[in-house]
Amino acid sequence: MVGWCALALVTAGCANQVPGLAVMPAGEGPLSPPPVDVDALMLDLPRMRGITGGGDDLNIIPSMDATTPVDVDLLADEVPPPCRFLFAETATFGSDLADFHKTTYQDPPVGGLISQGAAVYRDPQSARHAFDILTGTIGDCAQTSFGQSYVGEVTTGVDALSMRPGGDCGRDYRLKSVVLAEVTFCAFPESVPEIVMTNLVAKVPG
Repeated sequence: MVGWCALALVTAGCANQVPGLAVMPAGEGPLSPPPVDVDALMLDLPRMRGITGGGDDLNIIPSMDATTPVDVDLLADEVPPPCRFLFAETATFGSDLADFHKTTYQDPPVGGLISQGAAVYRDPQSARHAFDILTGTIGDCAQTSFGQSYVGEVTTGVDALSMRPGGDCGRDYRLKSVVLAEVTFCAFPESVPEIVMTNLVAKVPG
């Protein structure tokens, strides 16, 4: 069984480099700018340091600052098909992306790991479709034999989704307009990812 520690290598970040393939869906290379500048949504490093309380100890993991979705097939192929999304961001966010950015940070003194990410779509309908597909996929993963280990307690809402598999780790999603945002974390209080998500989503127009 793939444990949450291995999962955290990809979903919440880790100092160890994990082989993966950054993949922008086929047909990418839009003719017009995305409706939202994804980089304008991302919280800067001083803000992340302030929210987490990590100060200078919190830093970006260089190998985990990506502007295209990353699939780690080595791990994705070892889990039940409905759970591939845990290690394959193309399965998480779909193929209709207009823009994407995900950054992962580490705070070594406390063993803290946290990431912020956002996928921008061409229209709200495409973003909603991706969110609905992800919601169904997580439900299917939860029904597998190791679902409790992979996704744990799942909470869903009209525009929000969270997974809490235990071990002080979790993953949250929020849908707003053309943006599907993701925050993953380990070894931080629940309030920290919530503040990160709230600040990220607040920057989405509409």
